[in-house]
Amino acid sequence: MNERNAPTLDDAPTLDGATAPATAGPRRPRVHYAWVVAAVSLLVLLGSAGFRSTPGLMMDALHNEFGWSMATISSATSVNLALYGLTAPFAAALMDRFGVRLVVVCALLTISVGAGLTMLMREPWQLVLCWGVLVGLGSGSMAGAFATTVTGRWFRARQGLVTGVLTAAGAAGNLVFLPVGAWLVEQHGWRSAVVVVSLAASAVAVPVLLLMRERPADLGLLPYGATEAPPAPAPTGGALARSLRVLRDSARSRAFWLLAGSFAICGATTAGLVGTHFIPAAHDHGLPVTTAASLLALIGVFDVVGTIASGWFTDRFDSRLLLVVYYALRGLSLLLLPQLFAGSLEPPILAFVIFYGLDWVATVPPTVALCRRHFGEDAPIVFGWVLACHQVGAAVVAGLAGLVRDAFGDYDLAWYAAGALCAVAVLLCLALGANREDRPDRTVAALS
Repeated sequence: MNERNAPTLDDAPTLDGATAPATAGPRRPRVHYAWVVAAVSLLVLLGSAGFRSTPGLMMDALHNEFGWSMATISSATSVNLALYGLTAPFAAALMDRFGVRLVVVCALLTISVGAGLTMLMREPWQLVLCWGVLVGLGSGSMAGAFATTVTGRWFRARQGLVTGVLTAAGAAGNLVFLPVGAWLVEQHGWRSAVVVVSLAASAVAVPVLLLMRERPADLGLLPYGATEAPPAPAPTGGALARSLRVLRDSARSRAFWLLAGSFAICGATTAGLVGTHFIPAAHDHGLPVTTAASLLALIGVFDVVGTIASGWFTDRFDSRLLLVVYYALRGLSLLLLPQLFAGSLEPPILAFVIFYGLDWVATVPPTVALCRRHFGEDAPIVFGWVLACHQVGAAVVAGLAGLVRDAFGDYDLAWYAAGALCAVAVLLCLALGANREDRPDRTVAALS
């Protein structure tokens, strides 16, 4: 189907995205197609989060059936996490070269094939190949670079809010899929969960194929909230070469290293430490594992609220100062955490869960906004590299915190060190400096 002749929600575009019939008559407001693209993107990211959460549900089942050690099974998850971060900048370049729709559909089908093939595996290397490599590459292609690309192309107003909503989809996907996946594994075995993932990935590809469009200009529209057409995209070379070229050029910028360093600390103090070690740390203090797991899931609930709110704030306030506030509050909560653990569910630990959950990935919308303001059209690829640093920080601290537990018998030093790291992140964000480019455009903000 020719993209310019594709069915749209618009008869004739107006500057704000509302449309009117081509014939004379009263104007009727219509939904800008940017919201359709955002809804499809939300569905993709919800599914992607659910796909990534499945290996943790299968670990005991795989151990019992095949006799593989937990370390062996975990190696597949480690490969998955590494590729999830490292794929992002290359996926952003591929989206520029070949289109968002083609890359996302291929990524979803790669996940479907990778998950489906695990039903036939007999050796550990097959798990690493299927779930580590294939699912890792597929899910990494739909990481932060995807949301950054979509919001950058389709929105001028409400960019921060939409970025926040799409980022929150990760937490929401886990909340939806984890209980369902756990029930499937318990009642019908791990293969049933694998089948659901494989079929779901293929099903999500259908609305992407039918409804996703590359740019507003393909439908004769302006980006949502824009008053003039953006410049035509410049021709790009090979995706690999462009990703590396953007890394080389951005690495010459002080802003890149400040953003990468602060976001590495973000990964270290969320997925690396709390996401990996909160449950065993709480259990060390006598809290039942099931209760600790429920608290971690509750963090995800408040993460959705906090990230959407952060997107709204990003449209209105200096992104640099938002990051300063977020990292300062996160550091304070981590410094207090060792004193909040107890052998039963008490109000102080619930207060931590709510407070920390609101801050979990609230850093993403302002970090994306700063990448966009400092690096322009290259922002999706730059954010991909910044996201890779996030995953490296998470991986390093996940291992170091385990060493701290083995050496000292508790996690207290890890929590205190994480609080200190957040103080470093505050300094890095302050070092970005305040200038006009770091402040949201008030004209655009007023439209939102």
